[in-house]
Amino acid sequence: MWPRRPISLLALLLCPLAAPLPAPAQTKHPVAWTLSADPQPLTPGGTIFLKLTATIDHGWHLYSPSTPPGPIPTEIKLDDSPAVASYEIYQPEPKKVFDPNFNNESHSFDKQVAFLIKVKLGATLPGKLELSASTRYQVCSDTTCLRPVRRSAMLALSTTETAPGAAARALPPGYSIVLGASAAAGAPRTAAGQPDAASPAAPPQDLLPFLALAFGFGLASLFTPCVFPMIPFTVSAFLGGPGQQEVAGPPAPVPTPVLKALTFCLGIILIFTTLGIAATALLGPFGITQIGSNPWVNGFITLVFLVFGLSLLGAFEITLPSGLVNRMNNASQGAGLIPMLLMGLTFALTSFACVGPFMGTLLAASVQGDKLQPALGMLSFATGLASPFFFLALFPGYLKRLPRSGGWLVRVKVVMGFLVIAAAIKYLSTVDLVLHWDLLTRERILAAWMVLLALPGLYLLGFLRMEGIKADETVGVARALTGAVFLILSVSLLPGMFGSPLGELDAYLPAAKASPFAAGSSSGPKLEWLKDDYDGALARARAENKPLLLDFTGYACTNCKWMKANMFTKPEIASELSKFILVELYTDGTDAASETNRNLQEGRFQTVAIPHYVVLDGAESVRASHVGLTKDTQAFKAFLKKGLGS
Repeated sequence: MWPRRPISLLALLLCPLAAPLPAPAQTKHPVAWTLSADPQPLTPGGTIFLKLTATIDHGWHLYSPSTPPGPIPTEIKLDDSPAVASYEIYQPEPKKVFDPNFNNESHSFDKQVAFLIKVKLGATLPGKLELSASTRYQVCSDTTCLRPVRRSAMLALSTTETAPGAAARALPPGYSIVLGASAAAGAPRTAAGQPDAASPAAPPQDLLPFLALAFGFGLASLFTPCVFPMIPFTVSAFLGGPGQQEVAGPPAPVPTPVLKALTFCLGIILIFTTLGIAATALLGPFGITQIGSNPWVNGFITLVFLVFGLSLLGAFEITLPSGLVNRMNNASQGAGLIPMLLMGLTFALTSFACVGPFMGTLLAASVQGDKLQPALGMLSFATGLASPFFFLALFPGYLKRLPRSGGWLVRVKVVMGFLVIAAAIKYLSTVDLVLHWDLLTRERILAAWMVLLALPGLYLLGFLRMEGIKADETVGVARALTGAVFLILSVSLLPGMFGSPLGELDAYLPAAKASPFAAGSSSGPKLEWLKDDYDGALARARAENKPLLLDFTGYACTNCKWMKANMFTKPEIASELSKFILVELYTDGTDAASETNRNLQEGRFQTVAIPHYVVLDGAESVRASHVGLTKDTQAFKAFLKKGLGS
C-alpha cells in the first residue's frame, strides 16, 4: 500500500496505503455461529463430521482462514476434549475479490458459510459427547472493519441415540483443508491460514507510480548525447532515406514506415525487458520477502547509484564490448523487418553509455518492490525511450521542430548525475538507521542534499566549470531559470537542519532530535515515547490506569516517518496521544528487539504491515487498531478516541 505523494528521485521507496478506520462497536455483531452434526455412527476410534456455520448479516463479509495478508483471517479450533484424538478443518471455496479496505485481493464469505470439522474419536467415549468450537475473526463492509472478536459454539451428542447403521459422511466437493491438529499433542492456539504460512508477507506494492517513474526515465534518456543525435538518422531509416543498404536478390515486399518503426521499437523494448527479466530471476527473492530495510540490499543500491551517478557526471564511461556492438551493427544492415529489429537492438547497445545509468538506477530501486517489478519497470522504461521514435515515424513533419543537438544534452546528463548521487544518500541513510551507526544524521543528510542541489544550480549558471559549460557561453533564460530553481530548492532545506518540519520530505529523513515528535509540540503537550519495550509499557499502562498505544513502525518506512512528523505533531492529535502510554516497536531492524516485535505483530495481530497502530487496555484486549498512513486528521483522532473509550 502506498503513500499518495509526488514521485521524485528521492522517493523510490514505496510503502503501504492506509486501510480504513475500524467502525465503532455495535450492539449486535453481524456474525452468528452454530455447531451441528448430521446423524452418524459414534464409535470408539471412528470418524464424524461436524458443521460450523457462520450466518453473516447483509453488507458484511467474513475473511477466509487462508486470505492473503491484510485482513485478520478467521481462526477456528476445536476445544480440548478427552473424546477427540485429532481433527481437521475444511472450508469451501471463498470469493476472491479486490478489497478496498486493504487495497489488496482478499478471500472472504458473505451471507452464510459452513466449515466442516472432521473429527477422529478417541478409544473411549462418554455417554454424552460435548464438543465446543472456538473462533476468532474479523468482519468488514465495503467501507469499515470491526475489530477482531472471539466466539464459541457448542454441541452435545448422545452416543446411545445415534443410529449405528448410519454411514459416515464423505467430504463434499469443493472443500479444502485449512488445518490439521492432533489432540494428543495439543490443539494449536490459532487455526488461521495454511499450515505452511507461518510468515505472511507484506501487502504487495502498487506498481503504477513506479512504472510512471520508469516511463519518465525512458523519456529523459532520450535527451542525452548518445541518443538525441541519432533521432534524425534513425527516423530517416523508417522512411526509406539514408541508412538503407541494397541487398542482392529478388525484390521483397517493402514494409511500411509505421511497421518499420514498430519493429525498431520492439527491438529496444526486447533488450531492456530481457534485462529486467534477468534481474527478476536473480533478485526476485528480495521482492517476494519485501526486505526494503535489509542493509545489504540498500548498500548494493547505494553502490549502484554512486557508480551510475559518477558516470553521468563524466568520471568514466560505462560501455559494452565493441565486438558485440559491431556484430549487431553489421547484422542490422539491409531492408526488411528483421534488420530493423536488429537495428533496435543495436541502438539499445550503442546508447548504453548514456542510457545505462538511468536503467541501472531503476533496476536497483526495483529490488525492493514486487517480484515482477524489475521486468515491468524495464518494459515501461523501454517504452518511454522508444515511443518518440514511433511518434516521429507517424508524423515525420515534427522532425524539423526538434531542437538541434548541442551542449544542452551534456548539461542534462550532468544534472541527472547530481540527482542520482543525492538519491544514493537516501539508501545509505537506511543502512545507517538499521545498523544504528548514527553517522548520517538528519542534519548531515540535509547538508549533503543542499550541496547536491546547489551544485547543478551553480553549474547551469556557469559558476561550476564542468563538461558542457564553456567560459564565453551566454546563459540563456531557460538555463538561468532552471539553475535558479535548483538554488531555491537547496536553500529551502536549510530550516530542516534546525528541527523545522519539511512536510512531505520528512518521510525520507530521520526524525529531528529537537522535533515536536521527540520533545513535544510547543503548542501541545509533551509526548514521551518508549522504544522497543512492550512489557515495560504494559506495566506502566496498568500502573497509571491508561490505555497502551502500540506503534509498529520501521527505520526505513517512509509512511511511518510521515505520520510521526506530520500527524502526531498536530495539536489536536498530540493532545489525544498524551492520554496514552506510548511505545514504538520497530520491526525492520537486525537486532533482537526487532525480531521480538515482528513475532508479536505477526503472532498476535496476523499482519506485518507498517505503520500499524493498536490500542490495548490493561488486560491486553484490543480496543482499536489502525493500519497504514492516513492524512485525515479527524479519522485518526476518531481512532484514538475509540481507543480511549470516548
